[in-house]
Amino acid sequence: MTDPKDKLPTRSSSGQVAEFLDRLAATPAPRPGGGRGRLMFAMDATASREPTWDRASHIQAEMFRETAALGGLEIQLVFYRGFLELRATPWLSDSRELMRRMTAVSCLAGQTQIGRVLGHAIAEAGRGRVNALVFVGDCMEESPDALAAQAGQLGLLGVPVFIFHEGGEAVAEHTFRQLARLSSGAYCRFDASSPQQLRDLLSAVAVFAAGGRKALADFGRRRGGIVGQLTHQIDGGKRGG
Repeated sequence: MTDPKDKLPTRSSSGQVAEFLDRLAATPAPRPGGGRGRLMFAMDATASREPTWDRASHIQAEMFRETAALGGLEIQLVFYRGFLELRATPWLSDSRELMRRMTAVSCLAGQTQIGRVLGHAIAEAGRGRVNALVFVGDCMEESPDALAAQAGQLGLLGVPVFIFHEGGEAVAEHTFRQLARLSSGAYCRFDASSPQQLRDLLSAVAVFAAGGRKALADFGRRRGGIVGQLTHQIDGGKRGG
């Protein structure tokens, strides 16, 4: 939970979104493997997130729709709340089941447990393929150095961390940017009043996890708008590589 006085303006600038897309376009392609792509979707379910939890529950359905033609996507929902409560679902490929589980969650006051989320992702990656980790949260109340070490481990395991930061708490932003960089992922601050932008960016990450860079470029061409920048960025990266 954060003090409103510590927050910066919440509106995402076009420059921040462009930076996120640059990082996504440059992220190494998921390691090849059989079966569906796998995306871990982790959320802060402490009390400060309650106003936007329902909105996020609906946005994830779009992620499934965008990846259906690519052979689909398995998503594991991970969330923390209250006193040391961290839960993870099985890997799910049914959007209705994931929606049912998300809508059953109520937010509870508590401190952040991002380290436990990253530790869980490391353990899952040790058991099998994880193409990406998405984290949605608004603050950070843990040791930045400890989190950075875990993000570095995920980078070595080929699990980029894509962080969507609600609000603009300054300490959290600095740490979140570091975690994204160390894992070869990307950071973006989002405006809770602009759900379409968050939906498009989350869908782009899901498409990347399910189908790699080619699918991401195709998605950018189809969706257009700010996400349409992906096509140019990915093509540019190929020429430079």
